[in-house]
Amino acid sequence: MSKHHRPQSEENSPRRGMPRRPDDDRLAARTEEERVRAGLDAYDPAEVPPATDTNPPGRVTESREYRDEKTELDREVRRGEARPDQLEARKERDPYPHTHYDD
Repeated sequence: MSKHHRPQSEENSPRRGMPRRPDDDRLAARTEEERVRAGLDAYDPAEVPPATDTNPPGRVTESREYRDEKTELDREVRRGEARPDQLEARKERDPYPHTHYDD
């Protein structure tokens, strides 16, 4: 009875040395997996889903919320509930807010 040997694949054959044509894509994928398992990379970029964030539709100053807030601030200034200097940058404001109490 003669013994027949099965040919071994390149993956399972440590005795065959380097393949004639190495697969660069497969090598890069295996290297990335090893780096993730070793803790050198935080994650495998191929396994991360695509981003779902979208850009805002326009400028903030064109939004309804901005216009509503601006209208409310203008109303408060006209009624004397807020002073115009409160709408300026912090360094240009009075250090303390205006009090509604009589002195």
